[in-house]
Amino acid sequence: MAISLSVVLLLAIILVVLIRGGSIKAGPAIVAVLFGFFLASTGMAPSINRFLNSIAETINQINF
Repeated sequence: MAISLSVVLLLAIILVVLIRGGSIKAGPAIVAVLFGFFLASTGMAPSINRFLNSIAETINQINF
């Protein structure tokens, strides 16, 4: 849960920066958000979640 919330917060910050910087307009940003929202309710959501969790675990195991 903590990882999901962190990823959502990070992506929201990136989205705001892109909109304010002019790299992406509000219309395409809304479409991207809606796409993610509807993608989360499909059968692919568990696979995407497992993939992101495995990436997070891999990054967590890196020793600096």
